[in-house]
Amino acid sequence: MKYMLLIYDAEQDWGKLSEAQQRRMYAEYGQFTQEIKASGHYVTGAQLHPITTASSVRVRDGQQLVTDGPFAETHEQLGGYYLIEAANLDEATAIAARIPSARFGTVEVRPQVEAPAQATA
Repeated sequence: MKYMLLIYDAEQDWGKLSEAQQRRMYAEYGQFTQEIKASGHYVTGAQLHPITTASSVRVRDGQQLVTDGPFAETHEQLGGYYLIEAANLDEATAIAARIPSARFGTVEVRPQVEAPAQATA
């Protein structure tokens, strides 16, 4: 089953890290990514640009509303994600716990809805 690991942390805390601390964190992410690729769990993943580059889109009464930033004010922002393949939720949460940001942020684990294959005529 596929699980989305959504990585939330406080963006402003990143700016408080020294350049050396930021390099160590990137190195930890690189190591983690290589490990889950080698184990066969990795499907895809990416870091996201800061929330200052985000836009939120809503359609109300047929009108498109686009606003700057995320939909809701929160203490933590979505900074990136991994899509993994795991046997079950226990395995997915164990992998999520190894993500470096789990030490100071939150990693949300959500199963992906698997649509049945379309029949061909």
